[in-house]
Amino acid sequence: MATDHARPKARRESLLAERFALFAECLLTGVWIAAASLPLVTYPAAFAAGARHLRRRTAHEGGGWREFAGDFGSAARRGWIVGLGGWAAAAAVWVDVQAVRAGLPGGPLVGAVGVFALIGAAVAGLRAAATWTPGASWRALLAAAGRRTVLDPAGSFLLVGGAALVLCSAWFVAPLAVPVLGAVAAAAVAVEERHRRR
Repeated sequence: MATDHARPKARRESLLAERFALFAECLLTGVWIAAASLPLVTYPAAFAAGARHLRRRTAHEGGGWREFAGDFGSAARRGWIVGLGGWAAAAAVWVDVQAVRAGLPGGPLVGAVGVFALIGAAVAGLRAAATWTPGASWRALLAAAGRRTVLDPAGSFLLVGGAALVLCSAWFVAPLAVPVLGAVAAAAVAVEERHRRR
């Protein structure tokens, strides 16, 4: 009888150890994503490589820093254009916010639309990065991710919450935002897997 009770306990401990290892891998991946995002326009490629690393980890496939770096190099070939477009969109929203502050007619409406559009674009970018594979077209990934962003609002809200978590972490303890980036990548992978299964 003692061995029968020991087996479920060992199974629970093994499951707990596996989940903790995945959590630790997410935090490490966040550091890799932050380092790969330092050129500023490479953040989509960094998230794509991080998401692919986490997909390999959850599938119990091998992979480490070298595979991440290889994926990052492949994703950055066209992904830097996506990153540049993201910064251009952020600059446009900043101009909208300045119009709101200046009290221009229609400024609040334009500012609100701009902020919501930027949030939607960020979610679509995360969803596209979560499904990236070597050789995939960023344009096709973003178009499909844009549709999923609208058609799967629950998943999109989960990703907005993840991004808010990063911002709050950066606000309170700036270094904490770095490893949390991996948790955001993991959330994007989970949201996409949930959508695929539905």
